[in-house]
Amino acid sequence: MPDKHLSTQFDTELSAVSSRVMELGGLVESQIRQAIYALSKFSVEVANQVTAAEARVNAMEMEIDRELSSIIARRQPTARDLRLLIAISKTTANLERVGDEAEKIARMVRSIIGSGAPRSLPALELRVASDLASGLLHKALDAFARLDTQAALAILKEDDLIDQEFDGFVRKLITYMMEDPRMISPSLDLLFLAKSIERIGDHSKNIAEFIIYVVKGADVRHTSMEQIESVVK
Repeated sequence: MPDKHLSTQFDTELSAVSSRVMELGGLVESQIRQAIYALSKFSVEVANQVTAAEARVNAMEMEIDRELSSIIARRQPTARDLRLLIAISKTTANLERVGDEAEKIARMVRSIIGSGAPRSLPALELRVASDLASGLLHKALDAFARLDTQAALAILKEDDLIDQEFDGFVRKLITYMMEDPRMISPSLDLLFLAKSIERIGDHSKNIAEFIIYVVKGADVRHTSMEQIESVVK
């Protein structure tokens, strides 16, 4: 990921911590896939597997933070190296939060199943949004591994599609609850589940912004798409 340094050991340390982030990303991606599968099949067993993986995600986040603190203390990096380590730390935090969202999805799946009326809910209509969110996270991790600012820019634009899917689903769900008030409680679980899917896209967007920060040295959070495009180009 990073440029070569005079210190081969420093390169090795950067490569090792970067690999750990990718490993964490892979674990979180697996959580998301399982959570969506649990939703599509209404499987308590798979939902429980998502929850069980949460402890490992949290432990890996803490391990990576310790490695980063050690590198910063010993190497005292500056400029792009320091930006990279900061971005790795923030990316790790966002991945942990994606894991939290996957666990929330699993929890909502269990709640919907427990309500006794899961098959009548329009859960499968979330499939498009969930596939978009999962794909966006994968793209963000791939772009981070390569520090690809063009790919990061594309991710920022694609996040809008997830927001549109979420808004459309909320409108459908409101209509659904109005037609059958008995489904209000499980439908609210589904609404919270949809929000978690949307937040996965938001965290992927954050990772894309960190890529631009590392490469360009510009913090593009809370800026317009026109400004971001100007920075990347």
